[in-house]
Amino acid sequence: MGAGSVTAVTATPPPPVSLVDVASYLPVTRVPAEYFLEFAKNRRAPKGPMFRAPRYRHHVADGERAADMVLRAAEPLIDRHGAAAIADVDVLITHTQLPDLPVLGCAGEVAHRLGAHPEWVIDLHNSGCASFVYMMKIARQILQSGGGRTALIAATQNSAGQVFTQTEVRGLAQAPVPGDGCGVGLLAVADEAPVLGVECRSYGEFHGDMTGEVDPPRKYWEPGPGQFRIAFSDSKIAKVFARGNRLVPEVSRALCDRLGIDPRTVDTFVTNQPNRLFLRNWREALELSSDRHPDTFDECGNLFGAGIPVTLDTENRAGRIPNGSLVLMSAFAHAGDFAGSAAVRWGAAPDGRAPSDG
Repeated sequence: MGAGSVTAVTATPPPPVSLVDVASYLPVTRVPAEYFLEFAKNRRAPKGPMFRAPRYRHHVADGERAADMVLRAAEPLIDRHGAAAIADVDVLITHTQLPDLPVLGCAGEVAHRLGAHPEWVIDLHNSGCASFVYMMKIARQILQSGGGRTALIAATQNSAGQVFTQTEVRGLAQAPVPGDGCGVGLLAVADEAPVLGVECRSYGEFHGDMTGEVDPPRKYWEPGPGQFRIAFSDSKIAKVFARGNRLVPEVSRALCDRLGIDPRTVDTFVTNQPNRLFLRNWREALELSSDRHPDTFDECGNLFGAGIPVTLDTENRAGRIPNGSLVLMSAFAHAGDFAGSAAVRWGAAPDGRAPSDG
């Protein structure tokens, strides 16, 4: 080699990470919209398209813990991949809308009850309705960096039957919209259902537009009269609506542009589901037909972070996401302080799954 020559160094690309399977759980109690009508006389919150109620939603049972919901959602994964495969995950990440204990999420309890001892045990407290996408991003990064071979992620929405049915809250306009449920995903270092890319964006300047209030005013942890609720006003609703209309298509297009994908070629577009108007506006913005933008809104209501995995699992079990499909998942959180999008080449169709190992 001559003097001054330079040896080229080729970087090794990170290994592919796949979303190899999804599963979900809905609480047994199925509540019709009529349940809320008798309490609606004294609604204090604004009405309008943001709060048009779904036909049904599911509510957690009394005493049903977030960890219970995750374990029930994971049962199909255990059936299909074997108990050992789930217990041996290296990464466990959970997002719980309403932690059962102050501060503490349910990841540690879930790991213990699965008989798992993952090196990475993470309770993710931000990213709300976009949490499934954000957990995919974090899990993928850990696995690609050599931090393990498999990851289990779980998004749990459990506030509908606990917060929105309180006696002073269930008559508000927003009370009939949320529902409870849990969705889980299994990721692995593999190329069978590759995660093509993930785009996440944080907008901290909007964090103050989502607030919780008690009447008469007090900190939510202080003793006193009144019940905690999420507070809305006409001005806040207008801001959130305009922001949400923009953020989901924006982050979706940004990811598609980075991957060289025309959004109009997406086979299945799955989003969070705050209301029917957002759902319509988002698919129209990406020029997608309604059959390519499934949702579970009329059966489940707004599932917050669980909306994406529950809808994915529902569509997959119905045989409407064949292997090889291009799946795009997108969401915005809270009042718009976070947005995320993930693209996956689907590989978890029921007829394409490997038989259980026991």
